[in-house]
Amino acid sequence: MSSTSRGYKRHLTDYYVTPINEIVHFLREFKKFEPQIFNSETLFLDPTAGGDEANGMSYPIALQQLGIRDEQIRTIDIREDSRAEIVDDYLKHNVEQKPDVIITNPPFSDAREIIEKALDDVKDGGFVIMLLRLNFYGSKRRKDMWDKQLPKYSFVHNKRMSFTSDGRTDSIEYQHCVWQKGYYPKFAHLRVI
Repeated sequence: MSSTSRGYKRHLTDYYVTPINEIVHFLREFKKFEPQIFNSETLFLDPTAGGDEANGMSYPIALQQLGIRDEQIRTIDIREDSRAEIVDDYLKHNVEQKPDVIITNPPFSDAREIIEKALDDVKDGGFVIMLLRLNFYGSKRRKDMWDKQLPKYSFVHNKRMSFTSDGRTDSIEYQHCVWQKGYYPKFAHLRVI
């Protein structure tokens, strides 16, 4: 997900490579608060995994750098050229085995629908983690979603991310929002990383 196409050639499916180092940085911070999910029994799902001939799947690679094994990670992506194990539209896909954690960088245009489906698909007490623009909080269209289910945590990245090979950034700050199914906070815990 990148904020705009200003100066960038926009990908048809809104696919941008998420910087692995930024994911690892987030996961290390998140692990301080929820260390129990980084164990050998946790099942992870990346429903918009990306990857292509030139790029690996960012979230699976980052999880592996923190010791999560290949067999603990499931991947889905809608694109035919993706490296995901399942090529399908996550929004139409029936997830047979409920994961403990669903983590991804969703296409901005489908982010709300992916969040809502992920909260349904994850195990009770499980986590849904989405990389979102910080301004995702500010929309009348999403107000009802926030009223029902605020995230447990919002990890705001203190520097702008680059989603392009030339290292350029756009004008948007990003966050990893973390929901826990069944946990309905009045306020999200904010952490600037």
